Amino acid sequence: MSEWTDGLEGVVAARTVLSEVDGEAGRLLIRGYSLDDLVRRRSFEQVTALLWEGFLDNLPRDIIAALGLARREVFSEVMALDASLAAHEPFEAMRALIARLGDGDDLATALRLVAAPAVFAAAAARVRSGGAPIAPDPAIGHAADILRMFRGARASEAEVSALDAYLVTVIDHGLNASTFAARVVASTRAGLTSAVLAGVSALKGPLHGGAPGPVIEMLDGVGAPEKARLWLEAALDRGDRLMGFGHRVYRVRDPRADALKAVTRELADIAPAPLGRLALAEAVEAAALAILAERKPGRSLATNVELYTALLLEALAFPAAAFTCVFAMGRVAGWIAHAREQVAGGRLIRPQSVYVGPRLAA
Repeated sequence: MSEWTDGLEGVVAARTVLSEVDGEAGRLLIRGYSLDDLVRRRSFEQVTALLWEGFLDNLPRDIIAALGLARREVFSEVMALDASLAAHEPFEAMRALIARLGDGDDLATALRLVAAPAVFAAAAARVRSGGAPIAPDPAIGHAADILRMFRGARASEAEVSALDAYLVTVIDHGLNASTFAARVVASTRAGLTSAVLAGVSALKGPLHGGAPGPVIEMLDGVGAPEKARLWLEAALDRGDRLMGFGHRVYRVRDPRADALKAVTRELADIAPAPLGRLALAEAVEAAALAILAERKPGRSLATNVELYTALLLEALAFPAAAFTCVFAMGRVAGWIAHAREQVAGGRLIRPQSVYVGPRLAA
């Protein structure tokens, strides 16, 4: 009988040059660079090119311009955003529009797939709120255009910088659920669009990319810093899970949480609106960590990326229903890199199962 591990815990399913998640040290490396270094020094487009190097031919020298043209190209699919589709949550509409894109394994397909979540989620969110989709501006950077397409007006440099840092922070993270799903589909040689759709679908779940929305609900429920401990204890007494805490891999604090907390604090220094919210989040964080240490001693339940993701995206005025869409806007570049890496050197992913059902009667 084959050895069985629940949730594939500890099972190595791929060899990768793309990212390393060191759960013991609380460190994330992307192609040999620390997350902190990339957040400070490189744009989302530059880190996308870094991930794709060696996996896609003829990478453009000006990837910002190439991605801008791809946004303009996929905008034609917004015509399919009818009333029936727009009635769904932005995530569902975004996924449906991505499915309209042709499958392929080339650079043009990859660029369209990175452009698609930004263009489609913005259009879906605007239509759902009674507005009209806004065509992309290929002359500006990806983060700037995302904010412009959602708002209908240009964002400040500080806001653009904050969103760009967020997209870099979530661009890749080892063999997480959505990336593994993308690699499984890529291993069948189905094409990049199919692999990305697998990643998008896995990202929807509240145990993976769908947690930032419930974080906002938690903060709204707490209401004030002095109420944090009482509210959190009541939630745990009910058997609720505290969103924003604990991670399957990290045994110490998630380094992405530190990166996003720093970005959120910088934004709060120049945009007073989120400042009170930041103080509330910090009070909730402190109370939650203390309570979890008391109630679950010996378990690693530190702050994860979702807590400050929620705070930052709220400060940037994204609707909570679109938070997971914004996560997809960053992670899609990583899915594509993993899909190409799987095709380049991997076999069809086909694990075994252990049968525990009834045996054939004699």
